[in-house]
Amino acid sequence: MHKARCGYSLVELLVVVAIIGLMAAVAVPRLSYGLVYRTKARAAAYRLVTDLRRTRALAIQDAATNKKGYTLLMTGSSPYSGYQIKSENEDTQQEQVLDNYRFESGVTATIKGPNKFTFKPLGNLKPGSGRQITVSADGKEYVITFVQATGAVSCTGR
Repeated sequence: MHKARCGYSLVELLVVVAIIGLMAAVAVPRLSYGLVYRTKARAAAYRLVTDLRRTRALAIQDAATNKKGYTLLMTGSSPYSGYQIKSENEDTQQEQVLDNYRFESGVTATIKGPNKFTFKPLGNLKPGSGRQITVSADGKEYVITFVQATGAVSCTGR
């Protein structure tokens, strides 16, 4: 009588692992990283929306001491590589930068109009501020729009 076989030999396991490794080595370079860039675009757009709302909240919060408001200024040249948040308070002798942010590689931001978004003490956008920002990466775009009268910020994906 023959004894029933209960497992696999070490050689059989090594052959299977080698075949799986070879298949992975062939498949990985062929993967499209578009999904990664689209996720980066979404993350950058929502981070920008959050920081715009933060800039508006700071302008409202410090209305009694800062009559000029707060500004989110896009840095670099178009397409922009990042932005900074700064106070427009005229009482301080030097420019007060509160935060800097640089977009990840592959993510770009373009603007229709000026690259400066200044929120006045009541939270509304100062006339002459930009109206729309487009954040994109690998074909995915997010459009950030403003309501000048209230300073409200919204983001939609395309």
